[in-house]
Amino acid sequence: QVQLLESGGGLVQAGGSLRLSCAASGSIFSINAMGWYRQAPGSQRELVAVITNGASTNYADSVKGRFTISRDNAKNTVYLQMNSLKSEDTAVYYCEASIKTSWGRLPSQYWGQGTLVTVSE
Repeated sequence: QVQLLESGGGLVQAGGSLRLSCAASGSIFSINAMGWYRQAPGSQRELVAVITNGASTNYADSVKGRFTISRDNAKNTVYLQMNSLKSEDTAVYYCEASIKTSWGRLPSQYWGQGTLVTVSE
């Protein structure tokens, strides 16, 4: 069993910063890519940022230059540093990871439970 536990969401004023964390635990053999998605009310879930196990990153155009994704492989943890937050960043943020639970098995996609980020004007 694998679990992803997110933390760091909350209420912040526009222009402020937040740092999200997501720790993977359980029967983990290896972790490939890890990422953050978000879903605003009435909208579809969208990719925010992704980082490979080789530390290559990719960002949604809407967050480039403001958000930074990073990971600590020793802790099986991925972070999202969010700066210059805007009201349109308000959403539930979900952590996602591609994880192999044993050698020889294909990786499966796992999701966290989500953490709410609210940016007020």
